Amino acid sequence: MSNKQSKTDVILIGAGIMSATLGALLKELVPDWEIKVFERRATAGEESSNEWNNAGTGHASLCELNYTSAKPDGTIDISKAIKVNEEFQVSKQFWSYLVDSGLIRNPKDFIMQVPHMSFVQGEKDVAFLKKRFEAMSSNPLFAGMEYSDDPDKLKQWIPLMMTERAVEQPMAATRIQSGTDVNFGSLTRMLFKHLSGKGVHIQYKQNVDDIKRAADGSWNLKVRDIDSGSVERHNAKFVFIGGGGGSLHLLQKSGIPEGKGIGGFPVSGLFMVCQNPEVVAQHHAKVYGKAPVGAPPMSVPHLDTRFIENKESLLFGPFAGFTPKFLKYGSNLDLITSVKTSNLTTMMAAGVKNVPLTTYLIKQVMLSKEKRMEALREFVPNAKSEDWDLLVAGQRVQIIKDTAAGKGTLQFGTEVISAADGSIAALLGASPGASTAVSVMLEVIQKCFPQQVKAWEPKLKEMIPSYGVALQKKPELIQEIHASTARTLGLSTKQEQVLQTV
Repeated sequence: MSNKQSKTDVILIGAGIMSATLGALLKELVPDWEIKVFERRATAGEESSNEWNNAGTGHASLCELNYTSAKPDGTIDISKAIKVNEEFQVSKQFWSYLVDSGLIRNPKDFIMQVPHMSFVQGEKDVAFLKKRFEAMSSNPLFAGMEYSDDPDKLKQWIPLMMTERAVEQPMAATRIQSGTDVNFGSLTRMLFKHLSGKGVHIQYKQNVDDIKRAADGSWNLKVRDIDSGSVERHNAKFVFIGGGGGSLHLLQKSGIPEGKGIGGFPVSGLFMVCQNPEVVAQHHAKVYGKAPVGAPPMSVPHLDTRFIENKESLLFGPFAGFTPKFLKYGSNLDLITSVKTSNLTTMMAAGVKNVPLTTYLIKQVMLSKEKRMEALREFVPNAKSEDWDLLVAGQRVQIIKDTAAGKGTLQFGTEVISAADGSIAALLGASPGASTAVSVMLEVIQKCFPQQVKAWEPKLKEMIPSYGVALQKKPELIQEIHASTARTLGLSTKQEQVLQTV
């Protein structure tokens, strides 16, 4: 063991999309800060950021029905959809800045245009979708959304899904052509290549075993080389814990009071994947349906066109599952070792509350391939088993905490937990995750560097023209952003043309 301690300004734990985004932002804001990254896997973006481990939707609320809900009076609440869409616009602006500045190249390696659609069946759901369409299409963020309940029109939009479908009940869909497929694994690797060229020191196969506060308020990290077992000591003024499912354990080791009483509930995901070119050619869209009753929100079924390794494929899922691991490449002891005296009652309360969810997840794990094919055939009636294979996706760790809703409440979303002095921050939670990475990392910057943010504002506005602005109230700015990001990222300008007529 080495007693030598190296000092640096910033340490990022985890080489996923979150650390990559925060590193890229900080390098633009303060180029002279020294940044180190420690990652336990052999390369960047191997866990939840990997293109095979996430939905890759480019979550913009264009098709995800769980981001909108019916109020008691029957009207549709689209506030969450607006928030998520604005956050995705922020991400697109930052990516465009990086491309325009020559910091990353070839945007088609990480973003492609794919229509986003919602599809429902049955009178109740069709009525909901129509109301949702009316509420959303009148908002400038969702201009260009189309609605149809005509089976012939649906055959044009989604031929694979309509082939051999019995038209026995009402059905409807919405479509917006400006949706995207984002390869977050590729983007993560591009960002770390850029950071490496800027002098950021990225070390792989390094496990952060411990984090302790130093007497001067900085942080001491014990970092172990996974291959050799050798240990190094590192000190930083600021630490970001962006280790996906592994973040909770590291937050607990930091000992900050803000991390007390928080637990985690792991949910695994599986997809069916089709790479048969004849089948893939019949579907070009991301189509979201409604989650089954009792299913967690992240289990909304969807049939997605994906662009991975310069090849088009189809993914259907996710099928939820349960494993005690907090990371895909984690340990079966992750869940039990996350239970501490400070979160024991919270975790016990969550266990009692979520017995039906746990039962549902275990049943999902036990599904045979044929049972999964039955679920797929609700989307693709003529799906053949030989065309589809099972793919194990990444782990998601949902936050458990005490809220106004009661003890041990399971949270579906992401949350930044930071120390009062801003010297350390951790990102917990899951969806919409990667798509909103830039907004989430801006929140980290605002929480942890409040003294500097004012001075950084001009640069932030250069990188993100809508910084600090509620976009839905600025239709002209929305037009401008759609047009400029479409040009830079190589996306179609159909949405821009639609917006100009609004």
